[in-house]
Amino acid sequence: MLKNKSAVLFFILGIIFVTNAILAEFIGVKIFAFESSLGLDDFEWTLFGETVSLDLTAGVLLWPVVFVLTDVINEYFGKRGVRVLSFTAVGIIIYSFVIVFLAIRLQPAEFWVGQYATQGVPDMQAAFGAIFGQSSWIIVGSLVAFLVGQFLDVIVFQAINRKTNQKMIWLRATGSTLVSQFVDSFVVLYIAFVIGPAHWSISLFLAVGLTNYTYKFVVAVVLTPVIYWAHHLIDRFLGVELAEQMKLKAMEN
Repeated sequence: MLKNKSAVLFFILGIIFVTNAILAEFIGVKIFAFESSLGLDDFEWTLFGETVSLDLTAGVLLWPVVFVLTDVINEYFGKRGVRVLSFTAVGIIIYSFVIVFLAIRLQPAEFWVGQYATQGVPDMQAAFGAIFGQSSWIIVGSLVAFLVGQFLDVIVFQAINRKTNQKMIWLRATGSTLVSQFVDSFVVLYIAFVIGPAHWSISLFLAVGLTNYTYKFVVAVVLTPVIYWAHHLIDRFLGVELAEQMKLKAMEN
């Protein structure tokens, strides 16, 4: 397998893809102030009657990377490659949450519970459960949004690819990401916070969803040069002839 360049490429891209998807799920429990993190004053504005600012889940740091990888994998391995890695990522994420669920319920050692009390964490067991024990609604919403976004990304990417005859990488990569991220942004919030026990109002749901999407929109555009760079590296690794063969096969499939 190591002598097969296409297999090696799929293996490397798959590891990076799945790792980023898992990390995004786990760090997504933290909500951070984007403006304050950059040393700026909060940008507050009103949307749908709700006052919002750029308070984002930490997962947004990695999800754009996942969707860029989706486009790269789609380019060389087609729908089947994306589908295999997407279901693999979801399976491993579910497995990870099951293990964490069991770990939370292990009886903690007495000395460990108050070990970091002087550092502002009086109860390590409570902190561990609060950080890793995400709401089941958030987990379900995130996984459903991920799969829907992935498959929508693939469809839009291949449609643009055929229309442009494999030209304009920026259009098919950025265009597919913008469409899929739009759906992803609202699906996860609707399942996790509207249907879920939080019972957000529709106005709050729309305001937060649009704010999150605006951030993802900007990041998707900014990451466009990265896609060209990735294509350049991969084409050099595969060789022009093999790279073109894989792209044509991916588009046909």
